[in-house]
Amino acid sequence: MYRYDEFDHAFVTSRVEQFRDQVARRLSGELEEDAFKPLRLMNGVYLQLHAYMLRVAIPYGTLNAKQMRMLAHIARKYDRGYGHFTTRQNIQYNWPKLSDTPDILAELATVEMHALQTSGNCIRNVTADHFAGAAADEVADPRPYAEILRQWSSVHPEFSFLPRKFKIAVTGAERDRAAIQVHDIGLHLKKNEAGELGFAVYVGGGQGRTPLVAKKIRDFLPEEDLLSYITAIMRVYNLYGRRDNKYKARIKILVHETGVEELTRQVEEEFVHLQGTELKLPEADVQAIGAYFAPPALADRAEGWAQLAGWKKTDEAFARWVSQNVQPHKHPDYGMVTISLKPIGGIPGDATHEQMDAIADIAEEYAFDEIRISHEQNVILPHVALADLEPVYRALVAQGLATANAGLITDIIACPGLDYCALANARSIPVAQEISTRFGSPERQAEIGELKIKISGCINACGHHHVGHIGLLGVEKKGAELYQITLGGSGDENTSIGEIIGRGFEPERVTDAIETIVDTYLSLRLSKDEIFLDAYRRVGPQPFKDALYGDAKAEAA
Repeated sequence: MYRYDEFDHAFVTSRVEQFRDQVARRLSGELEEDAFKPLRLMNGVYLQLHAYMLRVAIPYGTLNAKQMRMLAHIARKYDRGYGHFTTRQNIQYNWPKLSDTPDILAELATVEMHALQTSGNCIRNVTADHFAGAAADEVADPRPYAEILRQWSSVHPEFSFLPRKFKIAVTGAERDRAAIQVHDIGLHLKKNEAGELGFAVYVGGGQGRTPLVAKKIRDFLPEEDLLSYITAIMRVYNLYGRRDNKYKARIKILVHETGVEELTRQVEEEFVHLQGTELKLPEADVQAIGAYFAPPALADRAEGWAQLAGWKKTDEAFARWVSQNVQPHKHPDYGMVTISLKPIGGIPGDATHEQMDAIADIAEEYAFDEIRISHEQNVILPHVALADLEPVYRALVAQGLATANAGLITDIIACPGLDYCALANARSIPVAQEISTRFGSPERQAEIGELKIKISGCINACGHHHVGHIGLLGVEKKGAELYQITLGGSGDENTSIGEIIGRGFEPERVTDAIETIVDTYLSLRLSKDEIFLDAYRRVGPQPFKDALYGDAKAEAA
């Protein structure tokens, strides 16, 4: 993984001291909140419903054991003993004191971490495939390019005050595990017929109030032109993006209103002036940064296959966990392990300080000191020998981290909702907990198969409900919480926005509604191999509407 150089250390340290002075002036009354707000947001500090919240960057979701231990330490010393991993591959602390935030940032800096650009109208944390560098279907590791984009965009003077926040995601495989088509810019790393690396470029995706799927504006952008072309896109957006209405300020609105053909023309015209300039990526620099992401030396461990088979025969729970939470690695003797942060009835994405410390220990001993955070709010150990899966599993069981539900109905994405967020209209966490409890039986989950439920407590869609196979949006209606259901969403290479199925449901009726949807799916699927999303796309919404609402015409929420 990338290591700070002298400039990085000096830059992050100076920002900490600058913020320390700003916090001191706010606490003394010298700075009013209106003046302090943009300063704290530049350092990842929000004022939430009950307290301040600090969002810490985990660039492209990659960290090591030392950094995970620091996150545990901060949860233990400065918060209430836990942290919340987000859909942007970050971690949030919900209860820090404002007076402690400079000390937290200073401690983060000692392990090469920060909270820069986790908020504000700037380029946010660049995200990537959580299996990057390990997946068997990968063309190339996308993380070096995510790091290049991070370095280029950090406090970029031209793009620090954009019309609205800006999000970039990169994937290096045909199977999109980074949801690039619901980002402002999505980059698909690929090779052309000559074997050269480059990118398919998508622009204008996003969720929130106006969910839109990104448009492809370049099928193949040469590697050396990455920064030149992204700069061209950003300049067009910075010039023409709306600043009079924050609900229409994202680049997706610009693409929609301008038209993809005209926007592409504008980007290409700007690119002509930038191509071949100092923004051209030197091959030596690409290789130098790529060297930081060289895979670990994975020794052949063929004995793991026989050991694994024996363990699975004697332990049904272990066999279930391997089947659901371990994915094939590019090296046949290894696997990619998903540590579920979705215990049955638990809070999606939360991890205690004890659990974070335990994950650090396991990663150090069994996973070459590599840890990833997924945008699905889970933790990944990307390189684990099959021969080590059993001791890894036992260590996870001891910490309540061995739930075998990756990709299943209880692997729910949920934002903090009205329990924490000042913007929320409804609670997300209790709904997720109730659904998880209802469907928690391993046998029931296995029967249902792959099904992604995603829950947002407001229209900002931090829970990615628009791209859930089943999406839940909490809204406020006549002073009460109501949950709108969408079906058929997906954030993979075949991205789709879920369709609103009808009128909303009260909190006490939501789980019953989900059960009705699930039962309807089970009754109409062609075989057990036909997952929910495929069945929905085959039959459409009407059978689900009929099951939920009877013969009466479904009303719009």
